[in-house]
Amino acid sequence: MALFSRSLRWPRGVPATTSLVRSYFIKTETTPNPESMKFLPDTTVLPAEYGTGMHFDVNDKKAIRRSPLVKKLIETDGVKHVFLGKDFITITKKPTETWKVLKTLIFSAILDHFASGEPAVTEEPQVSDTQILDDDSEVVALIKELIETKVRPSVQDDGGDIFFVKFDEQNGLVSVRLAGSCVGCPSSSVTLRNGVENMLKHYIPEVKGIMEAPPDEEDDAAHDTTQKLEFHPST
Repeated sequence: MALFSRSLRWPRGVPATTSLVRSYFIKTETTPNPESMKFLPDTTVLPAEYGTGMHFDVNDKKAIRRSPLVKKLIETDGVKHVFLGKDFITITKKPTETWKVLKTLIFSAILDHFASGEPAVTEEPQVSDTQILDDDSEVVALIKELIETKVRPSVQDDGGDIFFVKFDEQNGLVSVRLAGSCVGCPSSSVTLRNGVENMLKHYIPEVKGIMEAPPDEEDDAAHDTTQKLEFHPST
């Protein structure tokens, strides 16, 4: 674990009632994915109203415009993905880059953001993937509850996140999407198979398996995942 700190003066025009200087300390932690690193500033990163996390890809310009913080981080050459958690930021780098060079640049980008006084995200909050809706079935509600209370905390400890996408009642498959350090992680398939899938099947007999949804799955037209299944129900 590494530690980085800097004393920052309040931005011009912002009233300071107790102190003119605040010190930010940023810790770093490795993750199971060697291409991802977890950065933990001593402050809230993503407000609770935005859910448990948000994932940004370097090529998704529309999404990046939603976050002044992510915009600063993506401008750092070598950053591939950014995941914002409640109190941490997971950076996934390009394989050709080294952490020795990137870490200092990322530290500076994070500190500059908090010094600016800008929010992490500027658009209206979205409904959380695990928020139980009025039209959710009993099975879907239970799946969401288990992901939120049993799965998500441990996944976020490793700098990643897992999002519920849908449950197919016909074949019993739960579709999820991975983010943060989980994307491209060599051990993510083992985690899904031995951890998440087994737990869901244990508590919910209707669940027969788990699969990872495509990154761009947004409507029924994109739900044909025949060639993209990573997991199949156990026989």
